Amino acid sequence: MDARLVVLFLGMDLLLICTPGPDMLYVMARSLGQGRRTGLTAVAGICSGYTVHTVLAAAGLAAALRAVPAALPAMRYAGAAYLIFLAIKTLASLKNSATPVPGATPQPAGRVLRQSMLTALLNPKGVLLYLSLMPQFISTETGIPLGFQLAALGLLHVANCAVLYGLLALATARASHALTRTPKAARRISAVSGTMLLVVAAATLGTH
Repeated sequence: MDARLVVLFLGMDLLLICTPGPDMLYVMARSLGQGRRTGLTAVAGICSGYTVHTVLAAAGLAAALRAVPAALPAMRYAGAAYLIFLAIKTLASLKNSATPVPGATPQPAGRVLRQSMLTALLNPKGVLLYLSLMPQFISTETGIPLGFQLAALGLLHVANCAVLYGLLALATARASHALTRTPKAARRISAVSGTMLLVVAAATLGTH
């Protein structure tokens, strides 16, 4: 592959990941609400979702989505609806808990992984990355199949997400631990977590 294009993509991708958006807010919400383990599991789910995006894009789904423009708005609405569902569950748990303890009980890892993976799959920002950005860094003069080049860039994006979002999850969980030493504080943090999920849903709806 063209080394210059790969380096340019790396810089652009890191810049995009570091820009506050739905994925970043989602990781923070999970880490704030349920701690380090849940936050890192959420990161693993997001990375799994983008790995699926990579495989599908390399197989030609990107071209199919260009041919059916209505598919992207449908994904946006479905993703926002799912995030609203998760937010309602988080906020409802506050009412169902008469004596909250510091730090919410982490959900089973498998459930968090599935929820986070589905969130990434339904995130139109991720789809648009494969539709509009990655093709600009693919060269037709290298003799390497275009699908392979797209897969390589997609996996590089997954690796970047794993590192940066993993660090974010650790930092957020550490701050959450310091802020949830009393039941009242723990309830407030859980409320903030649920509210952030609603913000993520709104951000998803605002993606064009």
